[in-house]
Amino acid sequence: MHVHIRPRRRRFSRLSVVFLLLAALFGGTFLPAQAAGKPDRGHGESPGLRSGVNRVDLKGWAKQQLKADRARHDRARGKGKGKVGSRARGAVTSATTASTLARAVGRQAALAAPAAVGPAEPSTLVLYDTAGPYGHLGELYAMATANLAGHFGSVTAKPVSQYTAGMVDAHTATVYIGSTYYCCDVPDAIPAAFYQDAFTTTKPVTWMGANIWNMANAVGVAPFGQKYGWDPTSSYYEDGGSVGTVTQVTYKGQTLTRKVPAGQDGGVLRPNVLTGAGYPQVTRVAEGLDSSNGHTFGWAVRSSNLTYIGEIPFSYVSESDRIIVFEDLLFDALAPDTTERHRAIVRLEDISPNSEPSELREIADYLYEEQIPYGINVIPVYSDPNGTYNNGVPETVKLTDRPELVETLEYMLDRGAVLMNHGYTHQYGNAANPYNGVSGDDFEFYTAHVDAADSVIYDGPVPGDSAAFAQGRVDSALAEFAAAGLPRPDLWTTPHYAGSATDYQVFSSNYSARLERSLYFAGTLSGASSDPNRFIGQFFPYVVRDVYGTKVIPENIGNYEPEAYNNHPPRLPADLIASAKANLAVRDGFASFFYHPYFPVEPLRETVEGIKALGYTFVSPASV
Repeated sequence: MHVHIRPRRRRFSRLSVVFLLLAALFGGTFLPAQAAGKPDRGHGESPGLRSGVNRVDLKGWAKQQLKADRARHDRARGKGKGKVGSRARGAVTSATTASTLARAVGRQAALAAPAAVGPAEPSTLVLYDTAGPYGHLGELYAMATANLAGHFGSVTAKPVSQYTAGMVDAHTATVYIGSTYYCCDVPDAIPAAFYQDAFTTTKPVTWMGANIWNMANAVGVAPFGQKYGWDPTSSYYEDGGSVGTVTQVTYKGQTLTRKVPAGQDGGVLRPNVLTGAGYPQVTRVAEGLDSSNGHTFGWAVRSSNLTYIGEIPFSYVSESDRIIVFEDLLFDALAPDTTERHRAIVRLEDISPNSEPSELREIADYLYEEQIPYGINVIPVYSDPNGTYNNGVPETVKLTDRPELVETLEYMLDRGAVLMNHGYTHQYGNAANPYNGVSGDDFEFYTAHVDAADSVIYDGPVPGDSAAFAQGRVDSALAEFAAAGLPRPDLWTTPHYAGSATDYQVFSSNYSARLERSLYFAGTLSGASSDPNRFIGQFFPYVVRDVYGTKVIPENIGNYEPEAYNNHPPRLPADLIASAKANLAVRDGFASFFYHPYFPVEPLRETVEGIKALGYTFVSPASV
């Protein structure tokens, strides 16, 4: 009789960093992949690139931004305030327009918070930059913003250069993302109509990053100050000749992290708040800390209808990151009457025909005893094409080959579990992608390798990637579930959180939702051809409708991982609980994580109890 021994394999850990921008960015890799080595059990899904963006030179972008900001500062000292960065805008500076702007200031003098949302579905206008040598960043950040706004209602995203008068008032709220610094040899591409509409509207406007000083110059520095209480034309990214080391942001009682490497930090604008009679109050919505000098400042400030955030917080994101501020501020603009609510989701990861039924039952019994619903991510075919864990003998195991496992899955479904589809084989061919070709360890829909620095680098879609390829994998997976007598899964999680834009469209057409972190590719909004490996990675604190048109259920606090791997530190129950605590700042958000059932029950118990103690309620992934 053949006794099948399931080895303790090393698995790959899922994207663990937020919003994550992704892979190989000057030392920042999107996926935390484990280098192949000793045959112990591995790490599940990939945490993703540290930077969150792939094929983007953040170091060059930061250098250019700070150079332009210094030039603006020098010009202000040399020529006097009010002229720096301005450009001729006859209509804006005319007497008639000045009168209009003055009336607008009067209308909004009493406004201390964004306007309330009406009964219609909220709509968001997302405007982004496309000019300059780093214009491609704009679309990546716009997708991240549009995804979050997709939680609330409809979204229109377009280059700010295409703005026409009246668009701001046609939407519930507007977000502008200033990723191109318009100064010096990069002429201002923002239409005068946007500056004027943003100033005169009563609708909420959120401005991130650069060019707020150009708006002040366009509408008049004095009127801007009278309405908003601060002067962008004398506000800069450097404090005392340096961007400093801004390491944390405090918001709603939570201390959030900011971990941008030196040399890639474009800084955070320090608003120059005006004092004296006649100026409105400027509220520090979130406070930044420069640990190099102990200075605090308004990382995000609000006055009248304008919320200003001094940076674009979509790079170098983590599960406890300052991006949480922006994720919650969107409620003020789009759903201010939202009731406080905190939900949690847990899913069991990388279950395959090679899994041990007794381990699954032990965890299932614990969760059932605690009345905690959960997801089970199942890989329907286990493949070890090179015999990596089978003494050199290739091995393929299907669900139908393991009736005891199928019986265990049915046992779990009867006790609160929700069946989810986690790829077909969770690996690709017989090549190391990036480890060994084994199910659960490798990518299925994207290629990657581990570099000399032990970081996982994304290389691009798999050879032959197409809608037909992806649909074929989906069809094969669903056929295996059917053959085993299991129900058809309605939820999908992409292996290692990585597929092409084409793949994501296929998954969207086959499943009601994805539960995962995802990659969003350049060209998705613009329709223009682009580098197929340029993308931004993102995870969410709440359910969204993303730019692919798919409902995405969040996974935002990572997973238990007791070992360091691929330049990612261990992640213990205390770390997951700390991230759940940080996410309490999101007024209607989730703490969603996954757990590998080959680990003991106790770390899961500690995590669950810690999250529940924070006030979270565990819900089924099928219920959201």
